[in-house]
Amino acid sequence: MVKWNFNPLTNEQEQQKEQIAKDLGINPVLAQLLVQRGVATPEEARHFFHPRLSDLHDPFLMKDMDKAVDRLNEALQSRERILIYGDYDVDGTTAVSLVYKFIGQFHSDLLFYLPDRDNEGSGISYKGIDYAVENGCSLIIALDCGIKAIEKVDYAKDHGVDFIICDHHTTDDRIPDAVAVLDPKRNDCDYPYKHLCGCGVGFKFMQAFAMSNGLGQSSLFAMLDFVAVSIASDIVPITGENRVMAYYGLKQLNTNPSLGLKNVIKIAGLAGKDIQISDIVFKIGPRINASGRIQQARDAVELLVAKDKNFAWQRCLEIDHQNDVRKDLDKTITEEALEKLKADATVESKSSVVVYDPDWHKGVIAIVASRLSEKYYRPAVVLTKSNGMVTGSARSIPGFDIYSAIESCRDLLENFGGHMYAVGLAMKEENLPVFEARFEQFVAENIQPDQRSPQVDIDAMLDFKDITPRFYKTLRQFNPFGPENNKPIFCTKGVFDSGYSKLVGKNNEHLKLDVRDGSSDAIINGIAFRQCAFYEPLRQNKPLAICYTLEDNKFNALQLMVRDIKLNEDAF
Repeated sequence: MVKWNFNPLTNEQEQQKEQIAKDLGINPVLAQLLVQRGVATPEEARHFFHPRLSDLHDPFLMKDMDKAVDRLNEALQSRERILIYGDYDVDGTTAVSLVYKFIGQFHSDLLFYLPDRDNEGSGISYKGIDYAVENGCSLIIALDCGIKAIEKVDYAKDHGVDFIICDHHTTDDRIPDAVAVLDPKRNDCDYPYKHLCGCGVGFKFMQAFAMSNGLGQSSLFAMLDFVAVSIASDIVPITGENRVMAYYGLKQLNTNPSLGLKNVIKIAGLAGKDIQISDIVFKIGPRINASGRIQQARDAVELLVAKDKNFAWQRCLEIDHQNDVRKDLDKTITEEALEKLKADATVESKSSVVVYDPDWHKGVIAIVASRLSEKYYRPAVVLTKSNGMVTGSARSIPGFDIYSAIESCRDLLENFGGHMYAVGLAMKEENLPVFEARFEQFVAENIQPDQRSPQVDIDAMLDFKDITPRFYKTLRQFNPFGPENNKPIFCTKGVFDSGYSKLVGKNNEHLKLDVRDGSSDAIINGIAFRQCAFYEPLRQNKPLAICYTLEDNKFNALQLMVRDIKLNEDAF
């Protein structure tokens, strides 16, 4: 059974809520949502509702930014050949595209490089450095990777190649001896916002470069569509600076996206629609990601930096096909993983899931890990074999730090990297049994009881009478929604059938609601997927409690998207 959590405001927060509601003239429930998101004053609320590019932090507050800009300026003045290097996922490809396009306005001697997932793995590779040496590059700008590439940066230096690292992943105590290491998660970095994605760090680098040279930033701000795609796809918090960049990036996506993204929008069936973060997560991001998963991430960058319409459309068609291949592989491997786990009698008693098959396609195992984590509601690691090593991806559940769990096994690993909810790793095959045991032990000892089962965090109690057009218009201003600014979940108790609720779906497994609440008799429609069990209680006029989000349906009418239902007496 899904547990419902509802944490009332403290006395101080109640006072903040009342002041915001009074000063802004908004429903107290909306003021409560703001306070829950750390908005404490009416002035902060106005900033929240109206993000400004001027709210972005000074990029020179980031450790080593002055060194990075000086080295880039030197390279441009000396007409050096520069290699833009990025990881093969959405964050890496958008970061490479943004930096390549922006510097390309002022410098023509640029190359870009993305490692091959199968032959090189993620991050900086010796092959990539050799490519730079062979092609006469004296500077590599690494994006979304490099924070742990200590030996590789030394190798590059020995071959006369400098590194500027732009990363956002968790650092070790020692960092590479690069010309500059830009990473807000550095222990010695006082940058005010710690949750930038890799593309976001690249953007801040370009912002600093523009400022140092007295360049207008309008052409850089026009590339925020890349940053919005990265923020959404990399699942970083949409707070602070990320929220500002996502807000303006979505504006760019909806009004004047880059040629490459315009084609992705078209092929994803989003043309003419109001694109939101969820559209990026489920439709745009997976297509860009597919090139690195199935073939070469270079295809994605070539699309994103394309200037020729015909070339861009052809690349887009190829990437869309790769996404279809990815979906088929994802489905097949997920089914195979589930079969393996069903055959394991110990699975139900464990706190984690680890599954391995040497023949699985490396490009989709991160997706499979996410699916298994959702299915079993526990941290999951999915592994395959590549270049003689067992490699894989780990995905977590809300609140559990899987990076720490993987780090506790670091003596068994050849390399690893990531953040709280997602980690990539590689090990020798003989270490796998010990890794599985140690990982399970760490999870079992550190996972909290309330993290072991699905939960719904309810933001506010709401009466149907308060769901007015004005309420919903203000609620939409909470966009863009995402981690740490999730779409609010409301709860209404004492809900009854109006007489028109019914079962729908091929097997009558879904519940189409037409309900009223007992306090006001206001009626509203909704859909509750896989909640057919509550049809009979509705027909019997039993009061229900529902938790839900507010959505536009395909007819642009407001409806409830129901997350869970309980009998009224079982709710709290």
